[in-house]
Amino acid sequence: MVFSSTEFLCAFLPAVLLLYYLCPRKLRNTLLFVASLLFYAYGEWRYIFIMLFSTFFDYANGLLIERFRKKGKTALCRLVLILSLVINLGILCFFKYTDFVLTNLNAVGLSVSLLNIALPLGISFYTFQTLSYTIDVYRGNVPAQHNVIDFGMYISMFPQLIAGPIVRYSDIQHEVKDRREAPEQITRGIVRFVLGLGKKVLLANFAGALWEEIAAGQLTVTAAWIGALAYAMHIYFDFSGYSDMAIGLGGMLGFRFPENFRYPYVCNSITDFWRRWHITLSTWFREYLYIPLGGNRKGLPRQILNLLIIWFLTGLWHGAGWNFIAWGLYYFVFLALEKLFLLRLMQKLPRFVQHIYALAVVLVGWMLFAAPSLSQAGTYIAAMFGAAPLTSQLSAYYLYTNSLMLVTMLIGCTPLPKQIAQRLLARCKESIAFWICAAVTALLLTVCVIFVVSSGYNPFLYFRF
Repeated sequence: MVFSSTEFLCAFLPAVLLLYYLCPRKLRNTLLFVASLLFYAYGEWRYIFIMLFSTFFDYANGLLIERFRKKGKTALCRLVLILSLVINLGILCFFKYTDFVLTNLNAVGLSVSLLNIALPLGISFYTFQTLSYTIDVYRGNVPAQHNVIDFGMYISMFPQLIAGPIVRYSDIQHEVKDRREAPEQITRGIVRFVLGLGKKVLLANFAGALWEEIAAGQLTVTAAWIGALAYAMHIYFDFSGYSDMAIGLGGMLGFRFPENFRYPYVCNSITDFWRRWHITLSTWFREYLYIPLGGNRKGLPRQILNLLIIWFLTGLWHGAGWNFIAWGLYYFVFLALEKLFLLRLMQKLPRFVQHIYALAVVLVGWMLFAAPSLSQAGTYIAAMFGAAPLTSQLSAYYLYTNSLMLVTMLIGCTPLPKQIAQRLLARCKESIAFWICAAVTALLLTVCVIFVVSSGYNPFLYFRF
């Protein structure tokens, strides 16, 4: 079940919110836990037991670490942590990478049957959440959670279960047990959810359809760049829209989830881009891998090695394919060059030059990410840089018919629309501004529901991961 579906918008969400607000506070976590399990089981009932195993396993690990620490048994604490890492990552690797490994073994001469294992929804996200909890308990950053329902609710909470943001236990530990759903917070949550829904339904789906049409057709240089731009808009509005919806849903339920995007396409370097894109994933890798490896504290050569490890794993985390690994290493190269000299050089140039450089690198990188294979990515990128006719009548048609929508999306991925809306509302009385905001939100929700009901095209990219 995705947030932009009629089942969720017209049945599941209204029912859950109604029951939640009517439910006594002491039972709300139980209600959320049950509702989240039903949400997950709607699409993946067979794999719900894997999520439950990870949940109860790391709930027990947290208690064991706390007990052993109180007794001064540091070695046993470390043993429990290692066990948690091995088991959780083992499950993730089995489901996500077994067929990838077997395929590559077959490519070098072996003959092994693939298992054709379906990837459980959200496993990459909830695995990182359970691991962050166990590591933080081991470090002494958070106390162990003693209520299994509260912990189960934290792991399985449907707003962020499938595609994040990756909410560490330390982010919401106080809200798990004691939260108050203030009217202002609920209102902001509703607005944030509807804006995210608009991003997904009205913008991301349009860009996705354009990308698929261009990628499947005869490429020219013009069409290839239009397609790359369409994909960049598609993945941004799709994923950031989903994150907005998750944050909005969290707000309706009394939680404050961390931001996951901060206008990444206004970046002026690749370093800046990754401070703005999928922030919770970058934070996770920095806190739980990059810094423990030594970060930038052990000299430049070690820092570059750490970056190589992080970006190899970042690419692999996104998918079991050489194109994802190449995508991660592609960003490693640019980030390493920026650490060494490129960032200092670029800062001497006009800002618009820095911006063009960053966007060009990102657009090419998305083609590595989007392509089904490395060879197809190479063919597409080659077309972008001249290994195809410059243009055609079809390319001109793409440009003519989609330019207005592409310009709208280019403006929409900057802070400009939010700034304009805030300035206009600031000129109105508070009560008038509230009703204007309510009316616009209601209208946008109505339009989105009409689009969801009438359209059969409603993919979500990050279900792949």
